[in-house]
Amino acid sequence: MNTEANPLVFKIHGMDCAEEVATLKHALGPLAGGEDQLAFDILNAKLLVEAGTISAEEVIEAVARTGMRAEVWQEDAGLQKDVGFWQQHGRSVLTAISGLFGLLGFLYHTKIAGGISGALGSEGMGVAESVPPLAIFLYLVGIATGVWQVFPKAWRAATSLRPDINLLMTVAVVGAAAIGEWFEAATVAFLFSVSLLLESWSVGRARRAIAALMELAPPSARIRDANGVEKEVPPKQVAVGTIFVVRPGEKIPLDGQVASGESDVNQAPITGESVPVEKVVGSEVFAGTINGDGSLEIECTKRAEDSTLASIIRMVGQAQSRRAPSEKWVEKFARIYTPVVMAIAVAILLIQPLGFGVAWADALYNALVLLVIACPCALVISTPVSVVASLASAAKNGVLIKGGVFVEAPAHLKAIAMDKTGTLTEGKPAVVDVVPLSGHSETELLERAAALESQSNHPLARAIVAEANVRDINIPAADEFEIIQGKGARGRIEGKPYWLGSHRYLEERKQETPEVHEQLEAMQQAGRTVVVVGNDKHVCGFITLADTLRPTAAETLLQLRNAGIEHLVMLTGDNQGTADVIAGEVGIDEVHAELLPADKVTAVESLVEKYGQVAMVGDGVNDAPALARATLGIAMGAAGSDAAIETADIALMADDLSKLPWLIEHSRRTLTIIRQNILFSLAVKALFVVLTFAGFASLWAAIAADMGASLLVIFNGLRLLRSSR
Repeated sequence: MNTEANPLVFKIHGMDCAEEVATLKHALGPLAGGEDQLAFDILNAKLLVEAGTISAEEVIEAVARTGMRAEVWQEDAGLQKDVGFWQQHGRSVLTAISGLFGLLGFLYHTKIAGGISGALGSEGMGVAESVPPLAIFLYLVGIATGVWQVFPKAWRAATSLRPDINLLMTVAVVGAAAIGEWFEAATVAFLFSVSLLLESWSVGRARRAIAALMELAPPSARIRDANGVEKEVPPKQVAVGTIFVVRPGEKIPLDGQVASGESDVNQAPITGESVPVEKVVGSEVFAGTINGDGSLEIECTKRAEDSTLASIIRMVGQAQSRRAPSEKWVEKFARIYTPVVMAIAVAILLIQPLGFGVAWADALYNALVLLVIACPCALVISTPVSVVASLASAAKNGVLIKGGVFVEAPAHLKAIAMDKTGTLTEGKPAVVDVVPLSGHSETELLERAAALESQSNHPLARAIVAEANVRDINIPAADEFEIIQGKGARGRIEGKPYWLGSHRYLEERKQETPEVHEQLEAMQQAGRTVVVVGNDKHVCGFITLADTLRPTAAETLLQLRNAGIEHLVMLTGDNQGTADVIAGEVGIDEVHAELLPADKVTAVESLVEKYGQVAMVGDGVNDAPALARATLGIAMGAAGSDAAIETADIALMADDLSKLPWLIEHSRRTLTIIRQNILFSLAVKALFVVLTFAGFASLWAAIAADMGASLLVIFNGLRLLRSSR
């Protein structure tokens, strides 16, 4: 669906499960020019319709005919703020009235019949004597309120010849009342209403878990004008480049870069990191995170609607339209299953009296019991609740999964390909060795190198200056400083000339000796970048640098193997020597180095052909094509490029590789719970079908079992909300 043409957006009241989505597709698809013109977000009860194919009024009228209600989407509609009492609590009120009047009818009936056995009948099913008119009235009120929100949907299903859960239940209730089983009709209506209430509550709970993200960012930002006067404004009014102030303990309202101050920031709401992260001048901060003990002045780097938090909320909302394989299977199964069940019920109604001499009333009762127990409510509820809970739990743990379709994929992975720089490594060089020569000391060597590099913004220069600062070395000023483009730099330090540069620059200066050449070659073979420092007389020494491994990289790869990943591959544009060294340190099975973006795509394609289910993990723009080609694209979110994050199916918001094994286990746990729910739902139904044919089942027991199954699968699915590491 093309959402670039400003689609019509609606909030749909009453859309809580796949059954309602199927009903809306059937009702709106022909009017909108096909079901592909529609997109549904169950989590936020949102419908998007391709602009130009249908008017808003037509959508509202068509939705009304299904028994649901549509209204044009308003800002913050998904948060259910300023919603009327009836809209928010109507279902609960009707369910309570249904239960109350059903109970009053039964109590009055019991009193007139001389006891419970008289009201229920000797077999515990069916009435033993006629039901008093007052009891019938009370039962009728209970039935009417129980099916009040169901009947319009059932009528729509009947007139469109598309039987669904609502029609099954309505037929069962009307049929029970028609044969005088008023108590059971009222009980079925009440329990089904409770079941729908549970479904709405379960989706609502998962919905609130995601909507809570929107409450992370504070409602105002404290900005400072040119005169130093502070004032509070809504974050949406803060322009990029504006300085805003965050006091100790406050939430950070916008993404930005620290301009002044130092503090520890709790980033758990965004990245899932368990400990606060130190922030100094130049550090990046995210909206929704919590400042520690220091005051920070921060320069805004993104508008409120473009912040990392806003992106997470937007992506999680969009995730609902991308359904998991299990959800699709259940939806297709229910679409076939429901009409088949109704056909079997009709067959029982006809075959039992005509073929086996069973009384018509008993045959009708048995058919109604079958309709009730065969209702696929628990089956249909189980999967979307589990998937939504899984998405919410992952977001809470700093793993952004962009749709139900990607929840199950990690469980099936056989191989994982990884970029090196920024994924397995920190993505920035650090000093590894300082090797003084010609009588110089490490301190002298670093002092001279830092003096020259302090005037450069090159990553290698920053790493050398940082090392000098860590060692508390006083960095003198360099006079007559000059950059030698592509080779190095030179200048005068305390009146004496010094230079630094690459191996090639050393060769050009003709100061290289055989011993120095041998040392430099060995260092470069080990995957190190070497900066040579010298003066006009001799080489003073070498400083070797390398992109350092992430501290958790080796342990993470070991955990991935223990989790069943068969093959681990490195894909990098770096040189072969450096790649081999890193691969050896972390235990990579296969290395492909010196690759262009197109080469990475080719490598991923060959892995997919060999292993089937392959993930690609990367962080840069050059990784985006490979991320898109893999079975599952996983981006390093915090430091990753926008292109990589947008292309990927999953983003690790904290750049924490250890989330990969957690993600695989979380996916498998989600899949296990979905399978448990499906098997349990079908087992309960199979058991009651057998009991029905054996003559031991009753309407109220069938609906109680179905409601119990729904309740169990809902709570089993919601266990995923507590999934953490």
